[in-house]
Amino acid sequence: MPRILVAECKQEVSSFNPVRSGYDDFVVRRGTEFFDYHRAARAEVGGALEALAEQRRYETVPTYSAKAITSGGTLADASFARIADEFLSSLHEANSPSGAYFALHGAMAAESEGDPEGFLLEESRRILGEEIPILVSLDLHAVLTDRMLRHSDAIVAFHTYPHVDFYETGARAARILMRILGGEARPVTARVKIPMLVRGDELITDSGSFGQVIGEAKAFERDSRGLSAGVTIGNPFTDVPALRSNSLAVANGDLECAVRCATRLAGQMWERREGMQASLTAVAEAVGLAGRTRGTAVLMDAADATSSGASGDGNAILREVWKSGFEGSVLAPIVDPPAVSSAFVAGIGGSIRTRVGGALDPARFRPLEIEARVKMLSDGSFRSETFGSEWHAGPTAVLESGRRVLVVTSRPVSLYDRALFLAHGHDPKRFDLVVVKSPHCESPMYRDWCGRLINVDGPGATSANVRTLGHRKCARPVFPLDSPPEFVPEVTVYQRDRYA
Repeated sequence: MPRILVAECKQEVSSFNPVRSGYDDFVVRRGTEFFDYHRAARAEVGGALEALAEQRRYETVPTYSAKAITSGGTLADASFARIADEFLSSLHEANSPSGAYFALHGAMAAESEGDPEGFLLEESRRILGEEIPILVSLDLHAVLTDRMLRHSDAIVAFHTYPHVDFYETGARAARILMRILGGEARPVTARVKIPMLVRGDELITDSGSFGQVIGEAKAFERDSRGLSAGVTIGNPFTDVPALRSNSLAVANGDLECAVRCATRLAGQMWERREGMQASLTAVAEAVGLAGRTRGTAVLMDAADATSSGASGDGNAILREVWKSGFEGSVLAPIVDPPAVSSAFVAGIGGSIRTRVGGALDPARFRPLEIEARVKMLSDGSFRSETFGSEWHAGPTAVLESGRRVLVVTSRPVSLYDRALFLAHGHDPKRFDLVVVKSPHCESPMYRDWCGRLINVDGPGATSANVRTLGHRKCARPVFPLDSPPEFVPEVTVYQRDRYA
């Protein structure tokens, strides 16, 4: 029975977050623990396992998984070296595989390696050989590199933003791999580099213009000649040389078909570049709007979005709440280990005078002094509302200062749904102003019921106002950092020798 190796390595980083990520910021799973987790979680590996099991012709072999607890700062070299060694060693231990599926992210970056996923793929080729088909799934925010494309047989990227097709993407990748192993597919990939960085609501695939572009990619995949297509929009906060958007199309032996699709997708993205930028509201104006909102006003602090790689200790909105004397009820998350420690010393019911904010990124955020009562303490472990994934915020304290409630964690976790709030006894629907540290709010978590959604133009390592971040490494010119000359799509083709 053909044996298919399955491996995972996923992290998204912000190069502008001063806090380095480390090995302890990952959950590492091996062997049966790796598969047992994903059979219960609706992520890429789970989708691939189910698709492969449907055929009953393949033995799936668990190798290694390193999945970041959440996005963060640039990965320390020593930590990446350890993860890479463990990842590659697990492949050495595999016995005569017929193929491999790798669930990667694409926006990881280490201190001295701007393309960790490309490095892993290149080294995996040395171990597995040139004849083994390797299928790769990537996040929509992947920074797609030549090395990734050269050393994989085909790439499958998410189609949705916000991301809800994790499971389906893994299944798509597995089905292409099975077609290759069955002699039914000879993938050839066309890629176009698009010199643009994008943010904003037009990227929401259910409602924005980006969804129209993705619709073209899906139509290509439904064609008998199409295998995979999409647009990777890159992560504007991962400042590496290959940062940009990319269109790609993987056809079944039909090079011209792949080139046409990739070119068309690139042109459609470029035509929409002006609209694919965020519309932002200044902090003071946003808090003022919240005071005039009937129902709950959700202030989306994308600049300090932990799911995008920010530190999570941003307090710009809180500072304005205190300064303006906002009279409504407030619910907000913040990362501040010293404040949590003070709360644990005081105990539940105790009163503390502490500072919140600026504990991790002091160059951007000045600590705010508050007096508060400790209402709850926890270990910070809970499951996401969206996908049921395990999240670990570390020791966590709920602090109450008048009508203002802060959920203070020791480490960043993703904050795009309500899980952190609900796990600590607070329903956002009961507050007048809620801070959500995310560039988007998913339905039905917020969008379907809140009185107003406000995209806030605050400071942070993941600001949608990308001109303010200070890119130094990405290729220039790139929109909107520059005004590039007229865009003429140039296609690069990738195909493994055995398919040519």
